[in-house]
Amino acid sequence: MLPPVKAKLLEGKRGLIVGIANDQSIAWGCAKAFRAFGAEIAVTYLNDKARKHVEPLARIVEAPIVMPLDVRIPGQMEQVFERIAKEWGQLDFLVHSIAFSPKEALQGRVIDVEREGFLTTMDVSCWTFIRMAHLAEPLMTKGGSLFTMTYYGSQTVVKNYNIMGVAKAALESAVRYLAAELGPKGIRVHAISPGPLATRAASGIPEFDALLAKARTRSPARQLVSIDDVGVTTAFLAHDAARLITGDTLYIDGGYHIVD
Repeated sequence: MLPPVKAKLLEGKRGLIVGIANDQSIAWGCAKAFRAFGAEIAVTYLNDKARKHVEPLARIVEAPIVMPLDVRIPGQMEQVFERIAKEWGQLDFLVHSIAFSPKEALQGRVIDVEREGFLTTMDVSCWTFIRMAHLAEPLMTKGGSLFTMTYYGSQTVVKNYNIMGVAKAALESAVRYLAAELGPKGIRVHAISPGPLATRAASGIPEFDALLAKARTRSPARQLVSIDDVGVTTAFLAHDAARLITGDTLYIDGGYHIVD
């Protein structure tokens, strides 16, 4: 079900949502919110295994473009943007909600990470956002918004987050540089930092349940963030009312990041 709204605040806007794996994904929360606000969206799925989970969701949000996208396969990113250019001729927003680190890299100490694991982590979790921004830029002739997902472990050491914290720090730095470069064209760039969420990606982090419990009891709001909370805030930032917000990391975590 889509969240009820009283106004189609993003009607006429079109965007790409990358990273939907199932109905618990942050990207799915974003897709629901953007569609509820009237935007038209394209979505991608990782591979044939994921397709059966994503296609029913794509139908719910009436996505006219549904394509496979494994960023580790050369050319697939370009194919997605080429189809958007052909069918829409424009793009108003992009949500990049993907990250990956090999298990041996993610679960080991940062000091012990092998080069291959490091490069894979940085490639998928950071460089792909830069590349998608590059591909989106010529389609955002009237301005637009680029979003990527990060986490508090980029700014402070979070137990078991390890090399992903390093990648997210690089990602947040990339957001600042992209915002500076694209700002004159009316393109805004945001890093969205939700609090701990029970997603499939998070399940790979050891002792994650303890992290969820800590966030629930320690955050000023005394509750966990939901994918819908993230989606609605992200959709708001794509509205013209947020036209002068860019280049920063925005926390959606009930204030968890401000407490010790």
